This record gives sequence, structure tokens and C-alpha cells, in this order.
Amino acid sequence: MVSTSSTNERLPIHAAHGTELTARSWQTEAPLRMLMNNLDPDNAERPEDLVVYGGTGKAARSWEAYDALVRTLTTLADDETMLVQSGKPVGVMRTHEWAPRVLIANSNLVGDWADWEEFRRLEDLGLTMYGQMTAGSWIYIGTQGILQGTFETFAAVADKISTGSITGERGSITGERGSITGERGTLAGTITLTAGLGGMGGAQPLAVTMNDGVVICVDVDQTRITRRLEHRYLDEQAESVEDAVARAVAARDERRPLSIGLLGNAAAIFPRLLELGAPIDIVTDQTSAHDPLSYLPVGVSVADWADHAARDPEGFTKQAQASMAVHVRAMVEFQDRGAEVFDYGNSIRDEARKGGYDRAFEFPGFVPAYIRPLFCEGRGPFRWAALSGDPADIAATDRAILELFPDNQRLHKWITMAQERVQFQGLPARICWLGYGERHLAGLKFNEMVANGELRAPIVIGRDHLDCGSVASPYRETESMLDGSDAIADWAVLNALVNTASGATWVSFHHGGGVGMGRSLHAGQVCVADGTALAAEKIERVLTNDPGMGVIRHVDAGYDRAAEVAAEHGVRIPMAEG
Repeated sequence: MVSTSSTNERLPIHAAHGTELTARSWQTEAPLRMLMNNLDPDNAERPEDLVVYGGTGKAARSWEAYDALVRTLTTLADDETMLVQSGKPVGVMRTHEWAPRVLIANSNLVGDWADWEEFRRLEDLGLTMYGQMTAGSWIYIGTQGILQGTFETFAAVADKISTGSITGERGSITGERGSITGERGTLAGTITLTAGLGGMGGAQPLAVTMNDGVVICVDVDQTRITRRLEHRYLDEQAESVEDAVARAVAARDERRPLSIGLLGNAAAIFPRLLELGAPIDIVTDQTSAHDPLSYLPVGVSVADWADHAARDPEGFTKQAQASMAVHVRAMVEFQDRGAEVFDYGNSIRDEARKGGYDRAFEFPGFVPAYIRPLFCEGRGPFRWAALSGDPADIAATDRAILELFPDNQRLHKWITMAQERVQFQGLPARICWLGYGERHLAGLKFNEMVANGELRAPIVIGRDHLDCGSVASPYRETESMLDGSDAIADWAVLNALVNTASGATWVSFHHGGGVGMGRSLHAGQVCVADGTALAAEKIERVLTNDPGMGVIRHVDAGYDRAAEVAAEHGVRIPMAEG
């Protein structure tokens, strides 16, 4: 266990590996190890501050709260539930073996108070913390966690470029290149421009090259570029804007995948690329724009960033929004020139609007543009981690996934490339996108493999909160819903409730996430495949009902494809049974 005497003595934090328990069962050992894994230096942006990713996303509110979380998890019984309020354990209740071992609520504020100013006031009082999505729910697995979703997004962009269309109004997929799970478009011969190489954005360069494209990735912080080079998410670094363009054009003309890092501020570099007439085909951004204090304005140095933001948060916010307005203006002007442009879920359009740019919403978010048809099928991120710490366990589960779904060509491409190119961070882990009727099959297979000894130790199965039926986020997951229900948050609440009722090992409900305070509510769930019959029963229910929420949510919104999936799989829709 970690020491309680000082922060320095606690660090570095690493999850236990192997089969020896430090808690009373695997159902409590799992959240303990995953909490620690979030703060592993291979994962966490600033482990000394308990920050996992996104500039502010924390795993625990304070070091005293962290110590209490660890202490409680090691003593928690299988008929008890620990309650966690914004990163601090506040109670243990006697429940039953089907109940979650941990229930987590992070960053939730009453509507009229749900803004950054009030949140920071309460945070300064020690009353709350920002949980992002998987930071405060203890299921972060490093950059790979967002990589696969980023891969799927850029694959959908490739589909659009190749076929001319992705989404019909009612959630269909058009074009002549086969089913959604088949081999489709390519980014070969294109150049993508983006910014942000942090915990989320760092996935972008590898996701583009996995789809055969060329990408220029801008970041203000050299340490982030260096980290992505070391982890092989980024191929090389350019010396200047002109050098980056020259490298990109050469690779594009050879149809050679290449990712190029470029040091600088996107609000200065994007307009400069416009001036140069750079042949950019696709533009997006994944800086930490959701929190203006985590976006560096033009004119402020990286060295002065933290002090400037702390000294004058209001003034810094206005400077950041003004720079975002310039940044987004350049994105819109690339679109005017014919580029494919999209918001990648960091709320930069709304911050640019606040900065005075009135065309900020002239390009779409990535979900309505590319991903919604997947959501209609209950398809979304399915991630798992090997509690043994043994990469061989992930290799075995990779083989199992490929055997379970032999006809899914895109899934096979992803798993094969991930095996070759993804470096594990902390506990070995994997992610892939699976749909309704598929996730529970994978979970049951993993549980069987634990039971028969094919795996050294249990597997943790979770997902990003960014899923088909777990989020209300009008600037991202629920943007431009067919029935106008973008801001209806009942669905996210129902998702947390049904996962609790179905037997998930831990369930979380958060405010904010990747788009910032006041802009989203979202739920997460994690199951532990420990090889027992009870775990199998729980897994079958949770991993059926969780993606089922995505199907019924989109049926209710009027998407034809979701109604087809519900009919195909026997998902009951009461309003259709009259």
C-alpha cells in the first residue's frame, strides 16, 4: 500500500500485478487496481496533482481522499457499497452481492449553478473535483482508450471521402462500399490538420496513419510532442510550418502514411497555413478547449501559463476565447476552401462564439457528421484491462475477439494494427467498438477464459462514457438529434440506473466531461470478469442492457436504423407494442 505521510512518498503509483489479492475479493481488487492505474505515471498527466488527463480530470479529490479510497477498497465486503462524492469516499452502505461495489458521482451541480466560475469556487473550497469521463471513474487506459474511437471517426471520414456520404437523416449509411463493419474508405492521398497532443488528442496522429493518411499535429508544449514520439503515436517532428507542409505533401504524393508534430500555437499556425495555401483536406482540433484555462492564448508562454491562469482566471479566459475565435475562424475558412472540417468534441465552437466569432457553428460535430449510425446499432467503445499485468492475457483476449467476430473486417484491421503499434500504458489493455448483441458475448468469453485458466487473472471490462446511450451532450454525442432532444438528460440518468440494477461492479455519473461545465451529463459502468457463475450472470445483463440504452434512445428519437436493430434483436419498445 502507499504511504500516507507525504505526496512524494506516495509516488510513483503503480497498480499491483499478478494474482495475489490486496483487497477481500476480485470485485474490490479491480477498482483498487484501476484507481491506481489511472495515476500510474505512464497514464497520468500530473500524478502529483492527481490529474489523469484533460488538464483538470482527476482520479481523487485530494491525497487524503485517495488514501481513504485505497483503505476502504481493501476492506470492503462483497455485500457493501462505497459511495464516492466527487473523488472523496463519503460512506459505506450494506447492500447485496448484485449491487455495485462502488457508486461514483463527480462534478454534478444544479443547473443554474453549473458553470466554470461556480465550479471553481466550490473546488477551491475542497467540495468537488472535475472527473472528466474516465479519470474520475477509474477506467482510463492511456491514449489507447481514445485511439480506437479516433480510428473509427477517421475511418468514417475516409468513408465519406470515398463514397460521398456517410449518414442519412434517419441514421442510415449510404454508399456502395459494403456494410458498416466491412472494409471501406481510406485516407491515403490526403492531409489532415489538427491540434492537441495531450491525453485525448495524442491519439490523433496514430489514428490518421492507421487509416493510411498524412497528418500535421500542432501543440504548444514540446513535452507532449516528445511523449508522443517516444510512445510511437507520432512519427516525426517538423522544424517549421514550411517544413511540415513539405514533409506532408511528399508523403501524400507517395500515398505514404505519416504523422508530423509541429510546435506552436494553433491559433497562429492554422491561419499561417491558410496564408501559405497549404493543401489541407481535413481539419479538426482536440486541444483542451472545453476549459479555457487549459487552452493557451496567443501571446502567453508555456512557462507562464499556469501562473497567468491562476492570477487572473477571468482575464485569461477572455484571452483564450479570443484565440479560439481566431483558431476556429481558420477552420471555417479551410471549409470554405473545400476541406472536410469537424469539431472533435471539445466545445471549441462555443468558446469561439463567446470570443466573438459568429460563424463558429458552421461546421458540425463529429457525432452527427460520422458516428450516429453506429450509435443507432448500439455500437460503441468496449474496453478491457488485464488485472494480471501480463500482456499475454491481452494477446489471448485479442485472439478471442477475432474468433468471435470473424466477419468484421474493420475490427480485424484495428486489432491487428493495435497489436503492432500500440504501446501499453500501465496495466495492459485493449479497446474495440462492439454493438448491441456483441458486447455480452465478448464479456462472457473473457469470463470463461478466466474460469478455465486461459488468463492469469480476472479482466476488467468497461468503456468510455462517450457511448451510444450514456450521454446527454448537445455539442457532442447528442448534437442535432432528429427529434430535437439534444439536451434531454434523462437518458444518461437511466443508463446509470439500469447498469446499477443489472449488476455492474462500479457505476459512475458525471457532469462536464470533455466539453466542460454546463454542457453534458454522462454515465459509466465497469464489470469484472472473475470467472465465477455470478460474474457471468451480471456480465450478460450489463453488457446487453448498457448498449441497449443506445438502441432505445435512438428509436425514441426517430432513427429508422435503431428501430430495425430493436426489431432484429427483440429489444422491447413499449410505445411500439400497442
